[in-house]
Amino acid sequence: MRHQNSVFHDLLKLIDWPVFERLVHEQGSDELARSFTSRNHLIALLFCQFEGAHSLRAVEASMASHRARLYHVGAKVPPRSTLADANKARSSKPFSNLFEHMLAKANRAVRRKLDDEVRLIDSTSLHLAGAGTNWARFSTDVCGAKAHVIYDPDAGCPVYHAVTPANVNDITPAQTMPVEAGATYVFDLGYYDYAWWAKLDEAGCRIVTRFKTNTPLNAAREMPVPPGSGVLSDRIGFLPGRQAKSRKNPMRDAVREVTVMTDTGKMLRILTNDLDAPADEIADLYKRRWQIELFFRLIKQTLRITHFMGRSENAVRIQIAVALVAYLILHMLQQITKVKHGFLELVRLVRTNLMHRKSARNLLEIQRPPQQDSRQLDLNWATS
Repeated sequence: MRHQNSVFHDLLKLIDWPVFERLVHEQGSDELARSFTSRNHLIALLFCQFEGAHSLRAVEASMASHRARLYHVGAKVPPRSTLADANKARSSKPFSNLFEHMLAKANRAVRRKLDDEVRLIDSTSLHLAGAGTNWARFSTDVCGAKAHVIYDPDAGCPVYHAVTPANVNDITPAQTMPVEAGATYVFDLGYYDYAWWAKLDEAGCRIVTRFKTNTPLNAAREMPVPPGSGVLSDRIGFLPGRQAKSRKNPMRDAVREVTVMTDTGKMLRILTNDLDAPADEIADLYKRRWQIELFFRLIKQTLRITHFMGRSENAVRIQIAVALVAYLILHMLQQITKVKHGFLELVRLVRTNLMHRKSARNLLEIQRPPQQDSRQLDLNWATS
């Protein structure tokens, strides 16, 4: 009988293992490892993500029940203590660098002109509790972390991530994020910093964000608004010379304010440094910011970033990096198969069939039962 790999085996084939081994070697992550290598570590954490395990005990028990089939993918069933020690002590860089490599590989198929690239920036809070969370202490009783993400809404995947304690302002990690010259950056009030805006502006980036209610637009000049448009007003002017009465504003060029009314009746003042694009286009760009909120909701529903198997800073960084790798693997599978299933349905199918011996490509080809003719249904009812 012809051998058939499991779905999990097929998913692991989407990882460039030679690159991962090189990244591990560069960081020296396996120098002190006796038997549980970085490869074993990554496979165990990916199994956790795809299978939906919530704890170290669940990972150990579930992997032990599939020991024979996991042997064929080079996996080892780790004791809880071994996996906990690896999460705490092993460098997170090979895992986060693997995500960056896979992202570059995935983006080649959807690369567009740089002028058309849109980047959404936001963060999501992650609750932490228990021993080992002092690094992320927010208050006397609460500990938490933040995942900061740059998201590509056209490719449908993140392009950068960083992890900080929850009490770090969003603008702090944003100042060290990579800037793609010429791209469009869309973000909310958490990134209200004139100096950072000036940095983006100098790189030729288009900025779309919100005005604070108390920020005036000086020397404003009214622009015509197209009839029938959802735009209330369109003005060009200058930002105040200082921010928060102390910091000098380095952004001296003119900016634009587009005022719109939301479906809920709330008025929004949208700020941009693009003085030429139609006002409706600027409003639509800011509206796309909602897609990163949907992304955060999706990964919290489908991947393990709400239940952490380790509470140390290193363990949290590793688990978030591997969760994003798992997301890319599922995203790549969706692109390869070209089957029009939703992401949630894809996750359910993978989770249900993870260790079954079947092709991951055929997994999405669901054969729906043929629909009966309505007249036959009436006949069946009449004769019942």
